[in-house]
Amino acid sequence: MSIDPTTIDLLVLDVDGVLTDGRIIYDDAGGELKMFHVQDGSGLKYWHRAGKRSAILTGRRSGVVDRRAAELGVSLVRQGSIDKLPALREILAEMRVDPARAAYMGDDLPDLPAMRICGLKIGVPNAVEEIQAVADWIAPVPGGHGAVRWAIEKLLRESGLWATVMARYA
Repeated sequence: MSIDPTTIDLLVLDVDGVLTDGRIIYDDAGGELKMFHVQDGSGLKYWHRAGKRSAILTGRRSGVVDRRAAELGVSLVRQGSIDKLPALREILAEMRVDPARAAYMGDDLPDLPAMRICGLKIGVPNAVEEIQAVADWIAPVPGGHGAVRWAIEKLLRESGLWATVMARYA
């Protein structure tokens, strides 16, 4: 499918398997730990600097996700959303974004219905077969290893906005 990246205003991200490698670590006190890739975080900051917005949509609940989202300036976070399609519709309505102008990055079956309504569907190589089958793009690196950064950089480069990012570092 040929996607015009200039039409994408919102990037919606799953957490486990996309922003992380999908592993969940519990400490002795029962706390949940997640590992995020610093380049994904940098990518989200570049995305926001280019005037774009982001949202997180995840089936689990974790204070770590709220903390990471706040650090990165993520516009909206929805946790505990097992049924992601209605949750995505709420996000789109709240943010006033047409589904055709949203990109969704997911890895597992709960992401599938939400991905299907978005203008750009992005998968990761660790995604299940059904996600890979509907994805317009598949990141060359797994979730939790810079896949989000890859997608953002591709979107910004193909929409002519990468120069905006690079101007800060020239």
